[in-house]
Amino acid sequence: MPSISKKGLEMPESPIRKLVPYAENAYKQGKTVYHLNIGQPDIKTPQVALDAVAVHSLTTIAYTRSEGSDAYRSKIANYYSKHQIDVTKEDIIVTTGGSEALLFAFGSIMDVDDEVIIPEPFYANYNGFSVASGVKVVPVVSKIEDNFALPPIEEFEKLITKKTKAILICNPGNPTGYIYSKEEIQKLAAIVKKHDLFLISDEVYREFAYDGIEHYSILQEKTLDDNAIIIDSVSKRYSMCGARIGCLVSKNKEVIKTALKFAQARLSPPTLAQIASEAALDTPQSYFDEVKEEYVKRRNTLINGLQEIDGVIVAKPKGAFYCIVELPVKNADHFAQWLLESYDLDGETVMVAPAAGFYSTPGMGLNQIRIAYVLNNESLVKAINILKEALKVYKD
Repeated sequence: MPSISKKGLEMPESPIRKLVPYAENAYKQGKTVYHLNIGQPDIKTPQVALDAVAVHSLTTIAYTRSEGSDAYRSKIANYYSKHQIDVTKEDIIVTTGGSEALLFAFGSIMDVDDEVIIPEPFYANYNGFSVASGVKVVPVVSKIEDNFALPPIEEFEKLITKKTKAILICNPGNPTGYIYSKEEIQKLAAIVKKHDLFLISDEVYREFAYDGIEHYSILQEKTLDDNAIIIDSVSKRYSMCGARIGCLVSKNKEVIKTALKFAQARLSPPTLAQIASEAALDTPQSYFDEVKEEYVKRRNTLINGLQEIDGVIVAKPKGAFYCIVELPVKNADHFAQWLLESYDLDGETVMVAPAAGFYSTPGMGLNQIRIAYVLNNESLVKAINILKEALKVYKD
């Protein structure tokens, strides 16, 4: 029998999606499942985006330019200017989701066996993207007791080798909800300048910053024009996960020139989704104000409820819509599967994402889960109570 590639064997399962078969079986048994495992907002997509697709005048759904349409990239540049990020359409490549933007970034700046330093826990698919690109993740640990703040710069310095090409952050963070301060970004800027590295920032949750905190982008740092790469997406900003439209942004002309070759190899991003995404940029600020207010309510409901459960430790997120929760269990993978296979409270159970998949250090996060607070308050209250009662009877 022909063999599977080493890369294929090393590709990690998604901690977010791998339990789907167990959830489907739970549905077949007539159970209600509250999905806390995936960042699929229940917020409505802006009507302006839906209308743009419904009433388009195209007679042929043709390719667009590989870097995305001129009109859309121009509007993205205008969007960034409102956030004190000075770029032009020539600094932007539209991609099939933020995932492709990250793959293009890895492919453009790193060779096989090169290294990228990432504070962990981090978005689980960074592991998959690294394996696909032949790149080694070098983790620097952030801790739940510090609310997942940026580790000391000295910890980064210890990890830099001749193979190190970049530092990657997610700001605001998935899965932690942490927001890096301006001072922390400036510390990272100094270290990448000192060691001639790239700083990649996944900023797809830019709009979701709470408690009066202002998001500070790496491209607001004028000294980073040659070093900074932004990964962005419409998925969460406009509740358009299925559109699969993102972008790579950099003022480094060689990065854009190189990434464009990867974009040309896959031809073009989706045409209709670009039309919807371009229209979404006309969404009024009131939409985001209402969405932020809703997520703050959900966050407070979740955190307050979890803090009342014996043995549970939770870091309070300042942005995005996720949190890491430490449970009084030995193996969160087993617990998450047990919730779907063997437990219900009055016919209801919950689906969570085991957090070990958000680390690359073996043995880390084994007793942690990630929760996405993308359900309404009523559902969150029920889900918290199910977790509380489940932990009373669960045996490792």
